[in-house]
Amino acid sequence: MSRILMVAAAQMGPVARDEPRSSTVARMIGLMRQAKEKGAQLVVFPELALTTFFPRWYMEDAAEIDAFFETEMPGPESRVLFEAAAQLGVGFYLGYAELVEVDGRRHHFNTSILVDATGAIVGKYRKVHLPGHAENEPWRPFQHLEKRYFEPGDLGFPVFEAFGGTMGMCICNDRRWPETFRVMGLQGVEMVMLGYNTPVHYPPAPEHDHLQDFHNHLVMQAGAYQNGTWMVGVAKAGHEEGCDLIGGTCIIAPTGEIVAQAETLADEVIVHDCDLDRCKEIQENIFNFGLHRQPEHYTLITGTKGVMRPPPRQED
Repeated sequence: MSRILMVAAAQMGPVARDEPRSSTVARMIGLMRQAKEKGAQLVVFPELALTTFFPRWYMEDAAEIDAFFETEMPGPESRVLFEAAAQLGVGFYLGYAELVEVDGRRHHFNTSILVDATGAIVGKYRKVHLPGHAENEPWRPFQHLEKRYFEPGDLGFPVFEAFGGTMGMCICNDRRWPETFRVMGLQGVEMVMLGYNTPVHYPPAPEHDHLQDFHNHLVMQAGAYQNGTWMVGVAKAGHEEGCDLIGGTCIIAPTGEIVAQAETLADEVIVHDCDLDRCKEIQENIFNFGLHRQPEHYTLITGTKGVMRPPPRQED
């Protein structure tokens, strides 16, 4: 008997810097209702969905920075999203900026949560691979200061039993790192949800600008295939505060095939019936980890952070 999960990828168009959370949440509830009408049981929203992508600005005022963060979840503005989900009987993935205090120290994370159809949080992930830089670089047309405003996630890459399967989460730049998917794959993940805000223009290597959409799908398709998992990648897209963001929101099968894809750079819902049992086609065959992996030869992956080049060859 197949395990079918109808998933909706809820792409969002631009969110203005001065757009109140109440407006953004209202848009998200509208997308959630569309998804429910299409039969969805789970709705995936983008990274940092509640606000504009604020790391594009250099800020020094702590209060100005913290205004983009949530100190509780659900919070005053996001609570209605949870209530709508419970009323509709659908779950969701939500990306947001999280501010927590532990032992008197404040921590800032780029976070996502998984919420079930009752409105209860059943999983949390904090972004591990932070891109960009930490100090102001005026030569850039816009900044990418995730290393300034966030610290690397401290939860690893957990998976969660929910929605009748084994669910995992990651965020934006995480998709470019194969370790992200492999760690979840080694836990039997059957669906990975990922939100992203990805600029079209990459200032350090503008010659790659025309490849942004290609690279976006390349890494997600590879991660899906090499781990036999469904992949749901969801963009915040369009022209946001002077910065063009790619779209390409898609749902990818465990075979690496894109089975549904957004057609616009605006608010848009796409859906697909995901048979979680299809993961076995890959996980029990070509990528049967228990049968084929040789981890004793992979120790360099966790034993070093940078490149370890071989010593120069000695001349005779």
